[in-house]
Amino acid sequence: MAKNPHPANRAVAENRKARFNYEILEDVEAGIVLAGTEVKSLREGRTNIADSYAGETGGELWLYNAYIPEYQQANRFNHETKRPRKLLLHRREMNKLIGAVSQDGLTIVPLKMYFNGRGVAKVQLGLARGKKTHDKREASKQRDWQRDKARLLRDRG
Repeated sequence: MAKNPHPANRAVAENRKARFNYEILEDVEAGIVLAGTEVKSLREGRTNIADSYAGETGGELWLYNAYIPEYQQANRFNHETKRPRKLLLHRREMNKLIGAVSQDGLTIVPLKMYFNGRGVAKVQLGLARGKKTHDKREASKQRDWQRDKARLLRDRG
C-alpha cells in the first residue's frame, strides 16, 4: 500500500511567538492564493510567518509580510518573497473578522501554515488581542512552574 504523500495538516510554518505576544480569542482556517513556485517552495518547508499579519484591503483579507523564499529551480519565473497574498474565506467569516478588527481594536495574526489532507495550502488565522507585559511575565511563570512540576513528578514516581 502506497504511503500518503500529503499527511493531514502537515505544518509548514508555525508562529509560536504569536501565542506569547497575543491572547488568541478565536481561530479560523483560510485558503491562500499562491503562485506555483510558492507552493513548491512551501513544500520544502522554509517559510516564515513570524512577522506577518492579515489586513483588509478593498473588502478582502490579505496576508502581509509572510516570507516564502524563492524556489531555486524556477529561474526567471520566480515569485516575490514578501508580496501580499489573498486569503480565501466565506463572506460571513470575512465580515466578522473585519468588523472585530475595526471596532474592538483586535488584530488578525497567522498562527500556522500547512497543507491539509488533500494537499491544499491553508493558513490558520487567529483573532487576537495584544498582551500586556505583566501578562507575558505571568504566562512565563506558569510555563516554568508546569515544567518544574512535571520534572518533580517524573523524578518521584
